[in-house]
Amino acid sequence: MSRLIDVKDLRVSYHSAGRVTEAVRGVSFHLEPGETLAIVGESGSGKTTIASALLGLLPLTARIDDGNLVVSGQDISHASDKVKQQLRGRVVGLVPQDPMVSLNPTLSIGKQIGESLILRHGRRYPGLDADVLELLEQVGIDNPALRAVQYPHELSGGMRQRVLIAIALAGEPKLIIADEPTSALDVTVQKRILDHLEQLVKARGIALVIITHDLGVAADRADRVLVMRNGEVVETGAAREVLSAPSHAYTRDLLAAAPAFGKTHRPVPVDIRGAQPLLSFEDVGKDFRLPRHAGAQQSFQALQGLSLNVYPRQTLAIVGESGSGKSTSLRIALGLDHPSRGRVRFDGQDIGGLSWKQFRPLRQRMQLVQQNPFAALDPRFSIYQSVVEPLVSFGLLKGRELEQAARQLMDQVQLPASYLDRLPRELSGGQRQRVAIARALALKPDLLLLDEPVSALDVSVQAQILDLLRELQAELGVAYVLVSHDLAVVASLAHEVVVLRQGQVVEQGSAQEVLERPQDRYTRELLEAVPGRRLAVA
Repeated sequence: MSRLIDVKDLRVSYHSAGRVTEAVRGVSFHLEPGETLAIVGESGSGKTTIASALLGLLPLTARIDDGNLVVSGQDISHASDKVKQQLRGRVVGLVPQDPMVSLNPTLSIGKQIGESLILRHGRRYPGLDADVLELLEQVGIDNPALRAVQYPHELSGGMRQRVLIAIALAGEPKLIIADEPTSALDVTVQKRILDHLEQLVKARGIALVIITHDLGVAADRADRVLVMRNGEVVETGAAREVLSAPSHAYTRDLLAAAPAFGKTHRPVPVDIRGAQPLLSFEDVGKDFRLPRHAGAQQSFQALQGLSLNVYPRQTLAIVGESGSGKSTSLRIALGLDHPSRGRVRFDGQDIGGLSWKQFRPLRQRMQLVQQNPFAALDPRFSIYQSVVEPLVSFGLLKGRELEQAARQLMDQVQLPASYLDRLPRELSGGQRQRVAIARALALKPDLLLLDEPVSALDVSVQAQILDLLRELQAELGVAYVLVSHDLAVVASLAHEVVVLRQGQVVEQGSAQEVLERPQDRYTRELLEAVPGRRLAVA
């Protein structure tokens, strides 16, 4: 069987401001038609550079220094842009990571798929509309005729990702490169997308390269795995062999850091007997008014009858898919939304109807850590300015005391004080998340609301942040409300779990009880969708 991809001793470097950075060093691998290869590694390992080289989309600052890059029998390592353009779409298709960035917000879904079909078949293409609908159906989107006239913002994250798959398939490629295709999706949506990609690969005989930092995805979906570190391949082989009996220490470290495979940390039990809840929801409901359409529903129930208690030193996790009401719950707890029904108390005080001004003193006692650390920090602020911003806002400290507080906060999140002079772009994702946690701790809050705090991070960095959160809770006695779709993360951090589906509680109880002996079918579906279970069960 002729090889679809044959890479030999590939070396790629980046040249910027007189500096040379070796991104890929002597990488060799091959891929057969119908085969799935996972390229696994942390940020900076070189996996995205390899994907860009295969697509002929390396930036102008990149240079292929050595080696061969043969795609469908043609060496493209030093080929012209015209040659690379002919291969792109027709031979190699791409499913990018972020559908909201990759899709044009001003064009309908049908037009965007149609553009790829026209590139493949030419402008005088009679079956265009029919083929757009057929592609939407193939990737598992319901009501294709409606979806074709909708815009990206009108679709869910899972649907947008399926549209990207449809665009990639429009060119009838022999190979699809999926670059972190499910990292921002809920586990059940992630499973459906990966199931569908797997079926399409088998049905069409397409080869698939999955670029991922999620070893669970690699274990479940790949025939072979390529483990990369600092631009080099440290281990390669059959997925089950590499991930069940890794020979390299780095692969073993990655597996140990992955919550789905590594040793599960159990949070230290908390004695709540006789304690008063710090935060409580009593039969809380939330309705949102919808735009007026004749005969259409006038309001949407985001939450129905939610009751929960969070005690000092305790972690309560709220889990569920997109649209389940997780974010609405956080917004109500923060006073950013008022409940339509029920009562919300913080340390015994009813906070449901407080104005912004009345709520402000309570903000010193509850703080938010957001999902994306880069978006959460002002890019113009130094790390020092970001960390002390809450203290300045509340007028609590000045001058030398402010500098001392900043150093102490950096020490708490295990970052050097020298980083205070840096800008967010000069830090890694994990370091930025530590800064976001330091800022949240500045006012010495009693409660931290953690909104998907590690979903954007590599597995080893994830493990470090989770360890830090456990240490801070033990040291400071702070309570956490954790919103997450990653049940492996929930198991390692949470004492109590609330499972939400379409705004309603389907299961509630201790983390151990809910995650090890789930009673509701939906909870079982969430657990079965966790990547890596195939290997774990085997």
